[in-house]
Amino acid sequence: RGLAARLYRDLVGQARAAGHVRIVCEVNADPPNPGSQAFHRNFGFQPVGEARLANGKTVTYLALDIAAA
Repeated sequence: RGLAARLYRDLVGQARAAGHVRIVCEVNADPPNPGSQAFHRNFGFQPVGEARLANGKTVTYLALDIAAA
């Protein structure tokens, strides 16, 4: 348990070290993926857009600002 959060914390550290200020991902909205939606929300990701894909799925784009304070 907690592997995804550990991977994301490592990703954030590596991205910051490389000079990135934002991480963006997509999560299925239709069909819904409530587990992924909750994980990303709890990690601090904010919705920044939505798209309907050619395969009929709808995704929500999420972003996490990681600029060092």
